[in-house]
Amino acid sequence: MKDNQGRNDKVFNLIKNNSFVKENEFDNALSILSSMNKNQVINYHTVLEKMIKNWKNSEKKPRILLHSCCAPCSTYTLEFLCQYADVTILFANSNIHPKQEYIKRSEVQQKFIEDFNNKTGNKVGYIEDEYNPKHFLELTKGQEKEPEGGNRCVTCFQMRLDIVAKYAKELNYDYFGSAITLSPKKNSKLINELGFEVQEIYNVKYLPSDFKKNNGYKRSIEMCNEYDVYRQCYCGCIFALNDQIKQQKEREKNK
Repeated sequence: MKDNQGRNDKVFNLIKNNSFVKENEFDNALSILSSMNKNQVINYHTVLEKMIKNWKNSEKKPRILLHSCCAPCSTYTLEFLCQYADVTILFANSNIHPKQEYIKRSEVQQKFIEDFNNKTGNKVGYIEDEYNPKHFLELTKGQEKEPEGGNRCVTCFQMRLDIVAKYAKELNYDYFGSAITLSPKKNSKLINELGFEVQEIYNVKYLPSDFKKNNGYKRSIEMCNEYDVYRQCYCGCIFALNDQIKQQKEREKNK
């Protein structure tokens, strides 16, 4: 309970004196959150649904730049968002190791977008950032022994949200966001909190989400089967890969 309250405090503190918070401006999340009880647990999927309702009422179809870590996370996310918005995927994942794995995930992501567009008639765009693993390793220096889900992951989320926000600002998108909240293994509350912090830095609206809600993750698995999408067995970084190898060796040893 204290954990939820702590995160709520951070989000609601951002609302104070924030240029995005305007009375009755319900196409941005902080305005919606400002009308909520500070002590209630935030359901970010509900916040997004309220934003979508406003888009429909105003006949607005916003442009969204959405970070995607891999094709599986973009499956249901695109199926859901493309009903209401024009979406472009940004593949910015210098955390992925080794380079061959990065290339594979990039190619699978592009192939899924192509197949999805052909099947649905949507026009999802694709942008790929420079692959710079040295930058990721520099940012996470001293965090090498952090457990999965610890401070190293926070740094990684921050790195990629920062990149997508910069692109969104430069390319005049209405919103930036991330498909990572589809994963049940990722902390959606934390990701959304970081997203709002980045919004304040770059003066571009953050799109809150919790795409795993309403069977979103289940639907993503179905779509991976429908589109024959490669599903990786580790998150992406060298540290997660080493942990995966270590766990696999232990399982084989205990057989």
